Amino acid sequence: MISYLSGKIILKKDKFIILEVNNIGYKIFLNRQNLLKLPEIGEQVKLFIFQKVKEDALDLYGFFTYDELDFFEVLTGISGVGPKSALDISALGSLDKIKDKILAQDEKIFEGIPGIGSKKAMTIILELTGKIMATKSASAKSSTDEAESALIQLGFSKQQSKEALSGVPTNIKNPEERIKLALKNLGR
Repeated sequence: MISYLSGKIILKKDKFIILEVNNIGYKIFLNRQNLLKLPEIGEQVKLFIFQKVKEDALDLYGFFTYDELDFFEVLTGISGVGPKSALDISALGSLDKIKDKILAQDEKIFEGIPGIGSKKAMTIILELTGKIMATKSASAKSSTDEAESALIQLGFSKQQSKEALSGVPTNIKNPEERIKLALKNLGR
């Protein structure tokens, strides 16, 4: 798997670049935001790479930071979100801005992205909320229930959070899954 490339830009287009690495040209797709940040043709650039292998193609997607790559991989892990849509989503702004909009349940952030309607936007928000909150909770090292803390951070009261989590089966220990199920309970 290709996970990092460093080389000279030899061509820039609307959605991709050709990067020369050891006399081999790699076509790498980038989001609009990162395309604007690229240096000029002939300059060196270093990119973290996501490699998508399909039956009829091998596509490369480039990112300046590992955090961008990690977020992209999370997006592509959501059912119905392919690399092209994930690239469009990752171009919506900084990672913090996107995460804030997702935590605020703002489905309008996805308006204008081909293939993402209201239903898919809510699915993405639901899945990402759990992942983002689980990450925040884990880094906070709180002694309280991580899922409960995540729901409280989303704006639910402690009582609402406890009630929603009481409806989650006790055999589910993963905070991310517990948050997802609790959010479904709160949506009823």
